[in-house]
Amino acid sequence: MSKEVIISPRGERVREELADADAWGSYAAELRRLLGVVIKKSGADFLEVGELSVYETLPDRHIGLRNGSKVEFPQAIDLVEGMAAGNGPYCRLSVPGRLQVEPGWDGAIHVYTTRSAAADLMRAHGESVLLRWHDANPEPMAVSEPVGAVADEGFWVTVAQLSERFTLLCERWAHGAHGCRWFHVTRENVADLARLMRPRSLVHVVGDPDLRAGSELLEDDFTAFKAPLLPGELVHRAYPGGADTLSEVTGAGFSLMLADSAMGDRCAVVPDSDEPRRRTKW
Repeated sequence: MSKEVIISPRGERVREELADADAWGSYAAELRRLLGVVIKKSGADFLEVGELSVYETLPDRHIGLRNGSKVEFPQAIDLVEGMAAGNGPYCRLSVPGRLQVEPGWDGAIHVYTTRSAAADLMRAHGESVLLRWHDANPEPMAVSEPVGAVADEGFWVTVAQLSERFTLLCERWAHGAHGCRWFHVTRENVADLARLMRPRSLVHVVGDPDLRAGSELLEDDFTAFKAPLLPGELVHRAYPGGADTLSEVTGAGFSLMLADSAMGDRCAVVPDSDEPRRRTKW
């Protein structure tokens, strides 16, 4: 890859109002057509999802989406249109070495591709879009704190031992408030939970957590839970960035709180089911 092509709406109203603009349909159709051109040129059957952020409940057509999953062209194009419209979920889509697609601002989409594919786009665009291109490769995705531990059989033996005490488990497969689920782990359900974990998810284990609600937790990221915390999946709500008042949390029915900083370093990545040694570094 050596070209960056920025696809954006030509109309100012579309750039400002996105999907609420009357002319959004024309831009969206043109965007989808151009994506079809460049994806076909990439010569791959699937695009890989990375840097996934989920801030709202995923719609049915995207259920099961996670970092590392591979999506077919129709779903990839749906994802890109949703990102351009400002609806999310947001992610990076790539065919390693040949194509990378990322969201921009004001309805724009950034496409990193080969010179020949970029030339095809420039020849194919219509009246609803603006195309700009220049020499560029995507920025490498730096991982500040990579996780090397694997959620293998030994990991789950350790979790089973910890579950003799009160233990919580968080499975995170995407960034954002809706990118995880929480469980109360016990000796009786640990094997079932291990089978439920999605490949490439990051699994955190928290033993003997302090769940007392308090205003001192409001300023930083935390997760709130509804009592009682019975074994199995828990009702929770993430508060990235904290909350303004304690009543905002308790008034929604959440009486227990856990600071994200209390999750500690006991975590591992779930390996791919078809490639036991492969794992993602978060």
